[in-house]
Amino acid sequence: MKYISTRGKAPALSFGDVLLAGLANDGGLYVPETLPHYSKEEIASWADLSYQALAFKIMWPFVEGDIPADAFKKMIDEAYAGFNHSSIAPMVQVGNNEWILELFRGPTLAFKDFALQLLGRLMDYVLSERKEKLVILGATSGDTGSAAIEGCRHSEHLDIFILHPYQRVSEVQRRQMTTVIDDNVFNIAVKGNFDDCQGMVKSSFADQSFLNGAKLGAVNSINWARIMAQIVYYFSSALSVGAPHRKVSFSVPTGNFGDIFAGYLAKKMGLPIDQLVVATNKNDILHRVISENDMSRQSLNVTLSPSMDIMVSSNFERLLFDAHGRDGAEIDDLMARFNNGDVSLKDQAWSFVKDNFDSYKVDDEKTCDVIADVFAKTQYLLDPHTAIGLEAARHCWKDKSVPMITLATAHPVKFPEAVEKAGCDTPALPEHMKDLFEREESYAVLENSLSDVQAFVAAKL
Repeated sequence: MKYISTRGKAPALSFGDVLLAGLANDGGLYVPETLPHYSKEEIASWADLSYQALAFKIMWPFVEGDIPADAFKKMIDEAYAGFNHSSIAPMVQVGNNEWILELFRGPTLAFKDFALQLLGRLMDYVLSERKEKLVILGATSGDTGSAAIEGCRHSEHLDIFILHPYQRVSEVQRRQMTTVIDDNVFNIAVKGNFDDCQGMVKSSFADQSFLNGAKLGAVNSINWARIMAQIVYYFSSALSVGAPHRKVSFSVPTGNFGDIFAGYLAKKMGLPIDQLVVATNKNDILHRVISENDMSRQSLNVTLSPSMDIMVSSNFERLLFDAHGRDGAEIDDLMARFNNGDVSLKDQAWSFVKDNFDSYKVDDEKTCDVIADVFAKTQYLLDPHTAIGLEAARHCWKDKSVPMITLATAHPVKFPEAVEKAGCDTPALPEHMKDLFEREESYAVLENSLSDVQAFVAAKL
């Protein structure tokens, strides 16, 4: 399998090279040159596989040739061994044909564990084979940071630096990162917002001279391996409600578009998906572009669902590449225009986006109403992002005979402010995190300055 850049200028790379590169050197994102496609019969034959065996089936075509099958199987088994449910991604029914897919059963209680527990192991393997080291530089709006640190902390081949917006992640999210005291883990709180942090990461990838010869790697969802791992749970959940013999729909709370892009790929690979619903909070660039063809940047709103407090959705570029007939020059031009101000898509590209996705925006007040309402009726507690997903699902659901699965992206314990505003009690921390608030923290607070951040990183290497 070869991987190509969405902007068409970077060389095609193997899986191992894409894994370590993150962003393409032309500023684009890597996507597979081709996708495997599975028949109904083949998908149906996977119904009784364990999550781990299914993961191998779905991901193997993407890594074959770079990693031996036995080594890859072992990485998958180890990646999901730390999850606290035998199904890995269990389903909970909350209404007629209405399901919640629990993606918070990993060590850091967020869906990012699915990809990052595997990503750390994949990187470690490839670096070990090549006798190389890598500097991971990532930005987090909340959950990516702790999941990335947890996935990389035990590696002898990785140093990891995570930027988070100062005082703009929940205390649980911050402590999950800053209480990991390892020699290769560095947390940086930037006096800015998530987009400032993400911008610094992108600038650092574009010019790595500050590293004095060291190489940067990415764990953000710009890294193809993140998307690849997320395709699996679309298949596992759909199979559990009767696919491929019936259609299934998904609602996905998303800011960066990575999680739902994995669903779009699952559909292209043969999974009979009826609807893919993009659920956003007030930071609604994805909802605006899908519903109104408006890709303009607006000021950031701070909400009760901070993991989606994002103004620019990095992964949307991967979809736009398909929407423009995989024409890299078109994407290069489009992204340049987007970076210079407001932008809208050509009619044909916008039609492509609308044909593949529905969308809905949910504000904080409605988020709290949904948490309260679902808890009152079912005693099931949603986190704020999942509540947004469920509300969007209910609003956009066209055919009630088709099962609607909402992705539960995080455990409610991570968002006590939203849970309490909804009038519910915050659940207790799980056993392995019981002493989180007593643990020692270690992090640097830096100004919103690229040179300050780069100097800090260089000094630690």
